[in-house]
Amino acid sequence: MRKVSRIVLAATVMFAVVLSAAFAGGSKEASSSAGAGKIALLLPETKTTRYETADRPDFEAKLKEIAPNVQIIYSNANQDANLQLSQAEAALTNGAQVLVLDPVDSAAAAVIADKAKAQGVPVIAYDRLILNSTGVSYYISFDNVKVGQLQAQSLVNKLQSMGIAKPTIVMINGSPTDNNAKLFKQGAHSVFDPLVQAGKLVIAKEYDTPDWSPDQAQNEMQQALTALGNKVDGVYCANDGTASGAIAAMKAAGLNPIPPVTGQDAELAGIQRILVGEQYMTVYKAIRPEADAAAELAYDLLSKTPVPASMTDGQTVNNGKMDVPSVLLKPIAVTKDNIKDTVVKDGFWKVSQICTSQYAQACTAAGLQ
Repeated sequence: MRKVSRIVLAATVMFAVVLSAAFAGGSKEASSSAGAGKIALLLPETKTTRYETADRPDFEAKLKEIAPNVQIIYSNANQDANLQLSQAEAALTNGAQVLVLDPVDSAAAAVIADKAKAQGVPVIAYDRLILNSTGVSYYISFDNVKVGQLQAQSLVNKLQSMGIAKPTIVMINGSPTDNNAKLFKQGAHSVFDPLVQAGKLVIAKEYDTPDWSPDQAQNEMQQALTALGNKVDGVYCANDGTASGAIAAMKAAGLNPIPPVTGQDAELAGIQRILVGEQYMTVYKAIRPEADAAAELAYDLLSKTPVPASMTDGQTVNNGKMDVPSVLLKPIAVTKDNIKDTVVKDGFWKVSQICTSQYAQACTAAGLQ
């Protein structure tokens, strides 16, 4: 299983399905000797569909495969940091020996990590970094600065291909309590800011969107359109949910065609919007390798099995208090041109799921069926 884990973590997400198959082959040996124990999986919210449709089932399936006798204590905080704290405390009270925590609030979650450390319970920061705590054993995520760079560069390239000399854009960032949102924003600005300084781009309005709320993103976009007289050339949205809100606002304002809009998470609705030209791109993060790695690492920590150095390959991310050993996977920009070679090829979405009757014609045009 160790050898297979190293392969998974070294590979790019383009090979996610193949790697998952490799995991299955490697983990059969482990399952026969797996011990018992309790691992808590604490996810942050449901507004972003990936957590319940991918992260949770993928993590649970992998852990059941490698350690069928281990009990999973599962909670979703529904974007409530205080509720997540209560859920974590309950998990610790119920005997959780490892916490896999995707924090609602990256700073507030330090209290959880500190409490766990005081009880000798290791914490894996899953997908989002936990800040300002020495109680974080590992961090598993994607290169989130790269995500923002991919989004921004894709938007810039599209606007240039449209021949717009000095485009005006609106930025709709993610939640200010999410450290990942900060990193997406940082990555995007690393692309946009030099163009702004060179007089080649205008960021007319920029918003941080509480709770990643699509409704709030729609309000923000409505405000921007009113202020700009509906004159906008492109929209940077940090994920597919905020993109849906921005697109709804532009539709309501009568914009036709919809300017290029970015996204993230390769949500089914986002992929379908891309097919019909309402959204330009999304960022695909192959969740299965992330969830699989978290499950394997959680079991290693539970069983006190030495974690091979190759798992992190020497990578660390500083959380304000310590350099946290980190597994950072690679994100991929997805447009209409490569849906088939990314999310479909990896099995993230099936053609039958994407190409419902409403999208059949667009799927045929894109070569999906």
